[in-house]
Amino acid sequence: MREGFGVKESKRMVFDHGRRLLPGATALLVGALAAGVAALALLMMVDNPLAAIIAGAVCATASGAIAWLAVALRRARKSLSALHRRAEDLADRNWELKEAEERARSLLEAQGDVIVRRDASGLVTYANDAFCKLCGRDRDALVGSGFHPPLIEQGQGILLPDGTRGYDQKIETAEGVRWIAWREVIVRAGEQTQVQSVGRDVTDRVEAQRQLSAARDQAEAASRAKSRFLAMISHEIRTPLSGMLGMSDLLLDTALTAEQATYARAVKTSGDLLLSLIDEILDFSKVEAGRLDIVSVPFDLPALVEETVELIAPRAHQKNLDIGSYMDRRLPRQVVGDAARLRQVLLNLVGNAIKFTPAGAVAVMVEPSVDGAALRFSVSDTGIGIAASEQGRIFLEFEQAEGGASRKFGGTGLGLAISKRIIERLGGTLAVESVPGAGSTFRFSLALAPVAAPDIVADQPSLRVMDVLIVAPMASSASVVARYLADWGARTCLVANEPTARSLLAERAWSAILLDRAIGAEACERLAQAASTINRRIALLTPSDRHAIAELDGAGFTGYLVKPVRAQSLLARMTANDADFERFEREAHQPTRPIAAGLPEAARALTVLVAEDNEINALLAQAQLTRLGHRPRVVASGDAAVDACLAAVEQGEPYDLLLMDLQMPGGDGLEAVRRIRELEAQGRAPRLPIFALTANAFEEDRAACLAAGMDGFLVKPLERAQLLDVLAKISSATPLAA
Repeated sequence: MREGFGVKESKRMVFDHGRRLLPGATALLVGALAAGVAALALLMMVDNPLAAIIAGAVCATASGAIAWLAVALRRARKSLSALHRRAEDLADRNWELKEAEERARSLLEAQGDVIVRRDASGLVTYANDAFCKLCGRDRDALVGSGFHPPLIEQGQGILLPDGTRGYDQKIETAEGVRWIAWREVIVRAGEQTQVQSVGRDVTDRVEAQRQLSAARDQAEAASRAKSRFLAMISHEIRTPLSGMLGMSDLLLDTALTAEQATYARAVKTSGDLLLSLIDEILDFSKVEAGRLDIVSVPFDLPALVEETVELIAPRAHQKNLDIGSYMDRRLPRQVVGDAARLRQVLLNLVGNAIKFTPAGAVAVMVEPSVDGAALRFSVSDTGIGIAASEQGRIFLEFEQAEGGASRKFGGTGLGLAISKRIIERLGGTLAVESVPGAGSTFRFSLALAPVAAPDIVADQPSLRVMDVLIVAPMASSASVVARYLADWGARTCLVANEPTARSLLAERAWSAILLDRAIGAEACERLAQAASTINRRIALLTPSDRHAIAELDGAGFTGYLVKPVRAQSLLARMTANDADFERFEREAHQPTRPIAAGLPEAARALTVLVAEDNEINALLAQAQLTRLGHRPRVVASGDAAVDACLAAVEQGEPYDLLLMDLQMPGGDGLEAVRRIRELEAQGRAPRLPIFALTANAFEEDRAACLAAGMDGFLVKPLERAQLLDVLAKISSATPLAA
């Protein structure tokens, strides 16, 4: 290895010092010795005392010189040794620096990153092997040149927090087109500064990002296509469903017998269930998009639970399943929460329980949580149960515990997935406990704030003096009735058959007997006659047993309750007087009072234009408006609606309201509304209230209607309350909010 600059200088200093010092010292030493010898010889040769003294002095001087020279030589040798050691240290340090430089160079060369350094003029001063390979040139050819790889695409530069500058480049290289991510930093090289660029090949990353972007675009396109599909399907199903539900309402507005009213309500219930299925699919779409809205409003909790169970009870009764609901009296009646979402979850859970229960019962319970801070809901059944290995999978989309093409039970597999998302959105957790063959229980807890202190037992009379015998083959709804009676202080006894009931009739004086017709119509009649001394003999019926109501009085009954039994209806029967018992049979034969008879009268009759191309929905709108005391006119297209509005203005009788369907042949509703608003802006027509009447239920449809100039948005199937609200506002000239 070559010696460094410091080592050479140190050796040269040692050599020069020795060369200057040794000859002079040697000459002085020789002279001193010669003088001493001469003086000694002279001293020995003469007898003159003076000469002897001089000779002695010379000898002494020579001896001193010799001693001084000996000391100087020792010092010179020490200095020379120190210089030798310094030279060795510098040699070792220089070797270490050389080793570090070689390691750094090897490290730079070994890296996969490309490194190039350029001076202020842009000329290459250093390039590692990776850069040379990338460019396809030797280092000697690159150093001193201003070579740059051919640029294809330049990315935007950014300044990083550490002071370096970064940017991406797509360049043509000896290995093909590559993406290089560069990082530039200023470095010092002697008195000058240079720019060192370190590049990393990120071609794979860029290609992956582009593929991911393409996949994302495809997914977004698929999502848009799905949304369009759902919108189309929703519209196409809601349109005939609107006619079905609307006609059911009109039918219920007429005078019907109890049996006819039951059938009409069954039609409406089926339509409502179909509508809930459509809403379920739309809700799943909203859940996927993260757009599940939660609205908290005060509502009556017992009424919601009982109405929900009543709504779905016909499905249970068709399978001969018993169904009932119970709410702990310690809970508040009025709470704040999202009633619609809670009802949706209960419908899903109860519907699932009925589907997977071939025999037995389904029960809905609402009780306080252990700590009293929340309400605990549970839906139990005696169905087929769920294996432990399947209990996690049932909450996934499109999954059921029983899978495969040959599965016995139908359904989309969305109900539990949506319910789980809704409960989590409401701040709870949905869980299941199940044993195969022994049934399942789904539980969730929600913190629903009470509107006021618990008042469910307020003003309820005490039944402490009553003994009640309940005869029912299945314990579900009967046990619910027994729990309510026990809450009110009554003593109850629940038996499952006629012989046991007969033996108990003679044991004590019963205040009331409740007989479930599920034990058999004849058995019920025999027990009612045997209990003729009991004041309250009440039959428990399913809605399909209403045809037998007229026979109950002759069979010895004093009243009836329709299952699932409502708490307030049970309390009313248990506290009714004799006059109430005498009236029940007459009421059973009386036609139901038309709903329309109780509708509020309009402040003034309105002239309403309805733009609707579907004949059934047009007939429905016309009948509803006419029954409400207004004057409707129907047209079948958007163009016809514009012409009708102009004609009415020219005749001096402009319309008071326009109900506009969105999708119609001969001009859609949105375009027709824009044309009407333009005419109004030109002063050719007065301002006309316009409401969308459509089966499209998406938020973007609502936004499009408002943007086109409509005053509101009514979704099919049209709820009577919504229509009445709009008509009332316009009839009373109340300003409308868009």
